[in-house]
Order: sequence, then C-alpha cells, then structure tokens
Amino acid sequence: GAWTLEEDLILINYIANHGEGVWNSLAKSAGLKRTGKSCRLRWLNYLRPDVRRGNITDEEQQLIMELHAKWGNRWSKIAKHLPGRTDNEIKNYWH
Repeated sequence: GAWTLEEDLILINYIANHGEGVWNSLAKSAGLKRTGKSCRLRWLNYLRPDVRRGNITDEEQQLIMELHAKWGNRWSKIAKHLPGRTDNEIKNYWH
C-alpha cells in the first residue's frame, strides 16, 4: 500500500541515525512492516535528500539521448551522469 508520512519519517530518521545497510535488516530494525526492497525503493526514488523532482530539462533530455545511443537501456549507468535523477525516473521518461 501507499507509504504514510509516519513511515517516511521513521525511515528517514533511521537512516539518519544508522545509515543505509542491509535493507531487509533495516526494515525490521526500524520497526517498519515493509520489505527491504520497499524501503530501498522508497529511499532511493523519493526520500533521499539529493533526489531531483520535476520535469527533465532540455539539457538532461539531450544527455539521456546521447547516453542511450551509447549504452542502450543501462538506466543506472545513465543516471550516474544526471545528478539527483533516479534510474527509474529516466527509464520512465524514456518510455
């Protein structure tokens, strides 16, 4: 189901105090009734402080096109060249 604000705050605070780690253990230790995968994706795609939200700029679009021509659907590799953008966001933009 959808994440609640309370769950988000638990995850944010836990990672602030303990850092990222083995996600399955983190979920249990934080007291979240979520899978490790769910916690990892929530953190990486939504809650991380450096995640950029909003429309892809023209410059980012051009870079995505160039890197896709070079590497194909290697979204994680492409995302490393677009600070704050997630591989999932780039993949969704492409499709």
